[in-house]
Order: sequence, then structure tokens, then C-alpha cells
Amino acid sequence: MKSAAIAIKVEHLTKKETTISIFLIGLMFFIFGFVSWVNSILIPYFKIACELTSFQAYLVAFAFYIAYFVMSVPSSYLLKSVGFKKGMMFGFWAMALGAFIFVPAAMTRTYEIFLVGLFTIGIGLSILQTAANPYITILGAKERAAQRISMMGICNKAAGILSPIIFAAVILRPTDTDLFAQLGTMNPTEKSAALDELIRRVINPYIALGTFLFVLGFLVYRSPLPEIDTEHETGDVATANAGKTSIFQFPHLILGALAIFLHVGTQVIAIDTIIGYANSMGIDLLEAKVFPSYTLFCTICGYLIGIVTIPRFISQVNALRICTLLGTIFTLLIIFTKGQVSFLGHTTDISIWFVVLLGLANSLVWAGIWPLALDDLGRFTKLGASVMIMGLCGNAIMPLFYGHFADLYDVRLAYWVLLPCYLYLVFYAMYGHKLRHW
Repeated sequence: MKSAAIAIKVEHLTKKETTISIFLIGLMFFIFGFVSWVNSILIPYFKIACELTSFQAYLVAFAFYIAYFVMSVPSSYLLKSVGFKKGMMFGFWAMALGAFIFVPAAMTRTYEIFLVGLFTIGIGLSILQTAANPYITILGAKERAAQRISMMGICNKAAGILSPIIFAAVILRPTDTDLFAQLGTMNPTEKSAALDELIRRVINPYIALGTFLFVLGFLVYRSPLPEIDTEHETGDVATANAGKTSIFQFPHLILGALAIFLHVGTQVIAIDTIIGYANSMGIDLLEAKVFPSYTLFCTICGYLIGIVTIPRFISQVNALRICTLLGTIFTLLIIFTKGQVSFLGHTTDISIWFVVLLGLANSLVWAGIWPLALDDLGRFTKLGASVMIMGLCGNAIMPLFYGHFADLYDVRLAYWVLLPCYLYLVFYAMYGHKLRHW
């Protein structure tokens, strides 16, 4: 995606306007992270309150992220029709609607209605992600795209650290450990009343969240963010793409979308399953709630390394290669290493800290894949971005594989599902991104 490849208004932005635009997109990524990563505690919370199996509990992630598969291509046409800013407003409003759906779901303790609400929030996020990711990729020099995406990743993961902690502080109480222990001994009437009270604690937080998202959508529409035009091509890209009629004529994009599918699947497994893995070691929910934050902290450390080193000391391609190899190594260590350790006030099996370290391995994968997959797409950029966003349904599907194998075998052996994912990511980093013809 050469600087002259796409005729976009951002070429004429001043440095101050570019900084403001990056700040506003960063705020959006913070919101994405806050809403998305709260799933790591919603999963065990719903599992208790709605009396679910592991497979059923991971339908939280499925309902949330399958919306990316359903809405990504329609999102590209919506953005083409109404523009980026109005499309972003509609995205925030869809998220607000999803948050409000939590109210009747909690009042009736109906898991299926919660899933509808999560799906609706996912629709809004799909629209926003389809707009924001190509936006930040294009907004500056190509060789620094991974650096800018890493900045967005810090905003996203910082919110991810805060969201489960804030959610737990608002929803959970110090006496809940005793409550969870007593549920098995209660009669059906007492148990139903206790679970009703537990699940209804989400009502006020999600009313507040929905109101905030609705107002934010309007404010983004009225913000100074520039519109971008990806429909016109110039220079070498116009020549190279002159005979292209289909998005499927770009192998590096299609392989990149599959890489995104597997990457986000590995990322959500590392974060959304770690509380359950800690529970299997005898650590209760109130203590285990911090483990997703540890994983996300490692991810932020990786982003900071990327911001400092890319492209000055290392290319974004080599950073991607290192991270995918680390993911492969850490996966094998999760499965094969055993032994009790005490660290950060927790006494656990050592393997859980390799799950935490997957956050470091995953940190620069997203930032590495996006600029490689969108390279030289020209007028196909919006549609290409929507295909990439479709890959985010990996967040929906991969946890179900993990949940199935966790029920079938155990929570440690279920981490085998990560190995083929990382091996494919190594392939894309080494070779797949270079392909321009099938």
C-alpha cells in the first residue's frame, strides 16, 4: 500500500490533525477493548449464574464474535454508502442496543437473551473495526503501520486489563465465595433466588454502558475525524490492479484473513480460558479474576517493545516471525511443564504462567498481519478490510473447540488446539504474505 496508491484526504492533514485523528481512533480502540475483554469474566460469571457447561459458557465468545463473520462485508457497504464517521456512529448505537438487551435478559435470567445482546454488541463492533483498522493502517507511513497499530493495541489491552477488574468490583462481593460454595447445598427455591439476585447485578452497569455508547456515537459523528477515500488508485498499484475483478485474486489477503482468524482465536483462548484454568488449580473466582489482566499486561509489554523497535531496529515482518515462534514454544510449555510455584501472591502450577506469556507472543501478530494483508489492495481496501474483519469470528469458533476438548479431556490438554494455529501463523509470517498469485 504505497503512499501514492490510494487517493485519500488524510494526505493533506497537518501533523496536529493527524495526531488528533490517531488519538480519537485510540479512544475507540479503548472502548473496543473494554467491551470485548470483559467476556473473560462474563464467561465464568454466566457459567455460575445460568448453570452452564464449559461448552455452553463459551457461547458467550461465540455469540459476541460470530457477528464479525455475519456483519463484516455488509459493514464495508454501509461505510461506502454513508461514510466512515456516520458508519462509526451507527456502530456505537448498535453496541448501545446490545447493552440495553442485557436488562430483560437479567430480569428473566435467560441465557439466550444474553447471547442476543452479545451478538448485537458484536454487530456494532464489527462496523467499528471495519472502519478503524484500515483507517489507522493508512494514516501514516506504511513502514510504521505496525507501530501505529501497536499504539492502538495498548489502548485496547489497557482497557482489557481494567474491564474485568472493574466488572468484578461492581458485580462481585466479598461474600460471593461463600455463596458459590453453598449453591450445591441449597434447595431449588433458595438456589433460584440466589442466582436471580446474582445475575441482576449486571442491570445497572449495562444501562450505564448503553447510555455512554449512545452518546459517544453522536460525539464521534460530530468529531473532526477526516473522511478517507479508498476508492481511487494512482501510481503502480493502479497498474497492478487494473485487471483485478475479485478480492479472491489477492492470495496474501485471503491467507492473511485466515491468519487473523487463527490469531484472534489463540488470543481469546489465552485470555478467556485462564480463569477456568486457574479454577482447576483450586483458585477461586475472586482470586483468579486478575489472571486475564496479567496476560493483557504481557501483551502491552510486547506493544511497547514494538513501538520502540519497529522499524528502527527490527522490521514488522521479523517481529511477526518472532512472535509466532514464541507462541508455538509457549503452547508446548503449557502442555508439558508441571510443578507448583508461588508468584505474585498466587500458588499455582507453573503452566499457567506460560498461558500468561501467550500475551507477549500474541502482541505484535495483529499489527504484523494487517499491513501485510492490505498491501497494494488499492480500491479493494475497504472490502479487503471487511474480509480481514470476518477473520475475527475466530474469537467465536476457537473457544468452542477449547471448551469441547476441556469437557472431553481436561482444561490443560485442551490447549493442544493452539499448536496448529501457531504453526500456520509461522507459515504466513515466513512465506504466505509474499504470495501475489495462487
